[in-house]
Amino acid sequence: MRRVAVLGATGSIGTSALDVIARHPQRLRATVLAAGSNAGALVELCRRHRPEHAVIADEACFAALRDGLRDAELPTQPHCGDDVLQQLVAGDACDIVVAAIVGAAGLPSTLAAARAGKRILLANKESLVLAGELLMQAAHAGGATIVPVDSEHNAIFQCLPDAHAHAGLRRILLTASGGPFRGRRRETLGDVTPEQAVAHPKWSMGPKISVDSATLMNKGLEVIEAHHLFGVDGGRIQVLVHPQSLVHSLVEFVDGSTLAQLGLPDMRTAIAVGFGWPERIESGVSGLDMLAHGRLDFEPPDLDAFPCLRLAFEALSAGGTAPAVLNAANEVAVSAFLQRRIGFLAIPALVEDTLAALPSTPATSLAALRDADAQARRHAAQAVAARA
Repeated sequence: MRRVAVLGATGSIGTSALDVIARHPQRLRATVLAAGSNAGALVELCRRHRPEHAVIADEACFAALRDGLRDAELPTQPHCGDDVLQQLVAGDACDIVVAAIVGAAGLPSTLAAARAGKRILLANKESLVLAGELLMQAAHAGGATIVPVDSEHNAIFQCLPDAHAHAGLRRILLTASGGPFRGRRRETLGDVTPEQAVAHPKWSMGPKISVDSATLMNKGLEVIEAHHLFGVDGGRIQVLVHPQSLVHSLVEFVDGSTLAQLGLPDMRTAIAVGFGWPERIESGVSGLDMLAHGRLDFEPPDLDAFPCLRLAFEALSAGGTAPAVLNAANEVAVSAFLQRRIGFLAIPALVEDTLAALPSTPATSLAALRDADAQARRHAAQAVAARA
């Protein structure tokens, strides 16, 4: 029996992970559930999955969690804060950690799990974007296994099963759906609303990730992730827009072969790979009927309409603290857009301005990265205030 901590349990990835866990009661058990501030939803998950521990990040919501568990007569122990979460993921409470906390807030617990040698189903992009070198070093030193569960990197993971495949790798091709505004020119995007931006044509995701998909920043962050996960420089990573979202990524080898992983756009497939690898386990997702879908289309991304992807490649090339600055500025800008304080096209403008204002410095420690993150947030927040 593998004991699983689901961090970000109330989000879309956490919900999908718990669905897969529930399909394998003899193999998997959710023992730790963590959420940000939605105590009511966390209590309801505890009713269904009966974990040993429940952690709420927001201290103001702890009483609601504690009282909700007590009223439901559940034996689940309530906790609050990131320190206790790090202790739980590093200790005996779990063997597997689903790292699905959105944003830089997910980094400390992911690092703790890596140092403790856990299997990490990594869905938190920022852990790799903000501190990719530190996380991979921690995983190597601790003996942790990182299985990416976003569909694109999971596809690459499946296509590169061993060191021999890595040795013969020529390039990685990451696919992108193109988001809700695929095909639109830059001049038509100035007045789009948050509701339009979060209406993804293929995936059901949280608002921040949905906006990142609409700007193609999500794909830019995935480029940086791929660099760290698979040891491939940016010059050997290409992005292809693939609106059907059936080919999740491809890898090309030096002998001319190209391997692709295909499947329906459902996160449970990648999560099941993470839980079962190298075995295959039931995910609840049906197989892909190629005759029903008919065709597969590919096109280059429009970097004029969606400059966030270009900015991510530039940050990867600059190295050091540049990816952390990119990520922090983007989080501030997306939050401001969702609050209707800035327009859609101001998101890449703010990110580019912040990158220009804060040149890259060596990412020698987590403290240095946190300092770069804080500086970028301050700069971007000031820019938002000036625009507003």
